[in-house]
Amino acid sequence: MTTPSAMPEFPIAAIATPVGVGALAIVRMSGNGVFEVADRVFQKKGKPDFSFRDAEGFSAHFGILSDSRGMVDEVIALLFRAPSSFTMEDMVEFTCHGGPVVVRHLLQALLEGGCRLAEPGEFTRRAFLNGRIDLLQAEAIGEMIHARTESAFRTAVTQMQGNLSRHLQEMRTGLLQSCAFLELELDFSEEGEEFQSREALRLEVQRLQSEISCLVDSYREGHLLTEGVATVIAGRPNAGKSTLLNALLGHERAIVSHMPGTTRDYIEECFIHEKTMFRLTDTAGLRAASEEVEHEGIRRSYSKISEADLILYMLDISAVSFTDEVASTRELRKRHPDARMIVVANKTDLAASGVGTIEQLKLEIGCAVVPMAAAKGEGLEELKSTMATMGEGLNKLHEASVLITSLRHYEALRNAVDSLQNALQLIDSAQPPELIAFELRAALDYVGEITGKVVSEELLNTIFAQFCIGK
Repeated sequence: MTTPSAMPEFPIAAIATPVGVGALAIVRMSGNGVFEVADRVFQKKGKPDFSFRDAEGFSAHFGILSDSRGMVDEVIALLFRAPSSFTMEDMVEFTCHGGPVVVRHLLQALLEGGCRLAEPGEFTRRAFLNGRIDLLQAEAIGEMIHARTESAFRTAVTQMQGNLSRHLQEMRTGLLQSCAFLELELDFSEEGEEFQSREALRLEVQRLQSEISCLVDSYREGHLLTEGVATVIAGRPNAGKSTLLNALLGHERAIVSHMPGTTRDYIEECFIHEKTMFRLTDTAGLRAASEEVEHEGIRRSYSKISEADLILYMLDISAVSFTDEVASTRELRKRHPDARMIVVANKTDLAASGVGTIEQLKLEIGCAVVPMAAAKGEGLEELKSTMATMGEGLNKLHEASVLITSLRHYEALRNAVDSLQNALQLIDSAQPPELIAFELRAALDYVGEITGKVVSEELLNTIFAQFCIGK
């Protein structure tokens, strides 16, 4: 892979604010020739000889924007001269009234004036290609826009400020130095010179491997900040799973019925509590299926359980046979050791058992047990607090200077760790310097993929296609 060159600086235009009715909207342009386009459609009030080509950067101008049929709107034009703009190109942003028809006419006027419609994320892509930000910072902008919790937002801001980028650059510097020493040895192979002793090289590679491994290990917590805690509500039919989902969401999302087996497929919704987002999944009741559709629903339930970070297992303690579930619940917990579990002892209002039963369940299952009457909302706050405890530490993770939140970054760093491990094995077995250098170069490229030092056009297209048009 190579570093792509900057895109041609054709002027682009796009709406930068959400589509719909609002007080104001912004349409932006960037690239060579935007001042000429702006002069064709804009007339400054009181200054008929005004021209964007002669105006100062960082200046605002009030006037009339017109198309071929006449006036479109009164607008404020903000002018930015390269390289002092988001894209490091000449830019003009028009603020107009926020009616969708007004905005559409304004954008059309710019397209008729010589711009083309921007592709998704093209403004940010140009900022990256022109060197204003690296690829990791560009992705952080997207994460900040889509952040749904305070923790996810703060983490994105930290990465946008370049903390992780600087840390990765320090790693690349260390790798480059070791590669340079090894390649010097190739130039002086006849003399058998070692410009860096193999012991010093081994210690340096071990240090870098340890640092990168720490970043790899941070992904489990990091992705919880951005994607939310995958929380599966599981249990037998008619245990109150859908009732619990509705109670946590605060509105009726799932159909509740006294007939067992009402839920045939899973339902997913997001729930935010104490700055932590939980991705709730209500699943089909776990039992021996009586027909094909229910069997498929149960299969999907187990699939979701296998992906869970947190399992809320519903026990109907008003049922005479609920104690028979203890062993299967304990077994479920053992089969999924990476997921945390909370047993919700539901229907306490209908049960004859009391506090002693709850304490016994804690001992027998070995996890948190929360008594609840989901239909009445009793015990809901205690469950929320217990869920928050299960996710404790998430709200403070954003304070860390470096944290991996992207699967792309995780996979690249994991590959870098593997290459460094290969290099260590080559060093220990006294292999030629060109083989060691090959593995170090591979690790260097994997780290460079994250910040965009080494990246393919296909990867850029994939990343920026996820951005909205106008960003």
